[in-house]
Amino acid sequence: MSRRKGLSHEEKRQKMMELFYERKDFFQLRELEKLGPKEKGVISQAVKDVVQSLVDDGMVDTEKIGTSVYFWAFPSKATNIRKRKLDDLTSRISDVDKRLKTSQSKVEQAKVGREEGEERSETLRRLKELEEKKESLGKEIQKYRDSDPEVLATMKESTKVAQAAVNRWTDNIFSIKSWCKNKFFIEEEVLNKQFDIPEDLDYI
Repeated sequence: MSRRKGLSHEEKRQKMMELFYERKDFFQLRELEKLGPKEKGVISQAVKDVVQSLVDDGMVDTEKIGTSVYFWAFPSKATNIRKRKLDDLTSRISDVDKRLKTSQSKVEQAKVGREEGEERSETLRRLKELEEKKESLGKEIQKYRDSDPEVLATMKESTKVAQAAVNRWTDNIFSIKSWCKNKFFIEEEVLNKQFDIPEDLDYI
């Protein structure tokens, strides 16, 4: 014979709420730990956690009086809780309904002037043609960019700067070669070979 399946946490919560509603009284925890197993099949070890979860959810009230802590819950409170929840849900539904109507109105307004028809289709077709033409002209302009006077002027100026830099370094190389020949009495051919200097090195 299979063992009887224990109650789930939610079932224990329901059973303890039934106990409060049926008794309509105030209880200390030790009393609930005795009544829970006896009347509702909730084991005493689980009563404390179950009751605390009900307190946390606002379904059971609690108050410390002197050194004792009491717990209670009446059906009237549950009714009020359900009524508040219903009112809250009703209010939310009303808000959502208003936002939906506003959105629908905006959609309808946005559709004005966008009705499907020959004129709109022709406008969209023309727009597509112009966008394709713009893209094609952009590519064509890019081809002739090298012939642009401004681009040519910039390239010419850059070439002058580069030429000056090359000649400056060439002059530096000749000066160093001359210094080495006079200081260390090294032949120019040896210097050129040692430092990979071309024999025909000259100013541009």
